Amino acid sequence: MAATIIFFAMKSPVPVIVIAQLFGTSLWFSANSAADDLIRQWGITPADLGTLTNAVQLGFIIGTLSFAISGLADRFAASRIFAICAVGGALANAIFALFATDMAAGVPLRFAVGLCLAGVYPLGMKLVVSWVPERAGHALAQLVGMLTLGTALPHGIRLAGTGWSWQTTILVSSGLALLAAIMIFRLGDGPHLRRRHDAPPLRLGRVFYSFSISEFRASAFGYFGHQWELYAFWTLTPALIVLSGLATPGSSALSGFAFTIIGIGALGCLAGGWWSQRIGSARVAAMALGLSALCCALYPLAVDWPIWAKIVLFLLWGASVVADSPHFSALSARACPPEIVGSALAFQNAIGFAITMLSIHLGTRWIGDWGEQISWLLLPGPVIGLFCLFPLWRVSLGKSQA
Repeated sequence: MAATIIFFAMKSPVPVIVIAQLFGTSLWFSANSAADDLIRQWGITPADLGTLTNAVQLGFIIGTLSFAISGLADRFAASRIFAICAVGGALANAIFALFATDMAAGVPLRFAVGLCLAGVYPLGMKLVVSWVPERAGHALAQLVGMLTLGTALPHGIRLAGTGWSWQTTILVSSGLALLAAIMIFRLGDGPHLRRRHDAPPLRLGRVFYSFSISEFRASAFGYFGHQWELYAFWTLTPALIVLSGLATPGSSALSGFAFTIIGIGALGCLAGGWWSQRIGSARVAAMALGLSALCCALYPLAVDWPIWAKIVLFLLWGASVVADSPHFSALSARACPPEIVGSALAFQNAIGFAITMLSIHLGTRWIGDWGEQISWLLLPGPVIGLFCLFPLWRVSLGKSQA
């Protein structure tokens, strides 16, 4: 299988990058797929699960900040950084599965996974742009679609291996990440985004220049609003399913619904990427923000809805909540100088994921008291994101009308 994928990489790089992203990012929420087992065996609470998730987020933030401010993301080959980090993440994830027995051991290992993911997700985006800059929005939609499916994958693995231990489920993610490292190492970087001979030197902190560009600011702040909702929604999805009455804790139905609701975001990304070729990335992002905001607002009101209507709401929410993500990256990459694209995207990711830590912390801590109304905690994110993005989708709308 690996040989077949590597051969395919030489012929068609973008599909291989997005498949590697699927495999590599399965590390992200691998521990969340074992939530019920961890609560039972470790004697922890839902808030502790939020702490494990936030440990990954914090590691990712520190890693992306290090890549961005130092300029490392643009000093060395993105494919080499991706491969090294995917191997490191796989090892940290495997050690968590095999040796962690409590929060004291688990939190540092999840932090290490997040640190390594900083070299997988943003560097994967840079790899895509290095191969096909002319269709970055469409290609990045495929990449983020695979990140979304990678996020859902541990729930799918758990569902498929119903009799497996939670440790085995997590170890499968480590194996997939190792395969991702091989694929990207063999692929290498694309011919674009190479430094020009007259490009300014990569000075420490030059990435901050990107925020002086109005188009980059609009895209970045739209992304920050989007991030307030996205990862908190993914973290809370199992609890939201239980609150809606669609499944019970620990059931195979819960794993199935969680995999489907998170995983359908991949289809949302692909549909948004296709649509962006016709109406532009800014308008696709705006429409996705508006739809996910509507779902946030409606969820607490759906308590007495029929089951089919609740399922439709969840699927719309899962599809729209991430469909805008690749377009923020495409818009930001287009706005900043090519010699700092990797650093700028890593820095944007770092701030966005710092925001997710707060929404995840508050969501997992308050869900017991707020119940279904916890979705209203997420609602300000897409609303603020839509407002911040307004200068870009207004210009896009004006061009289409002209």
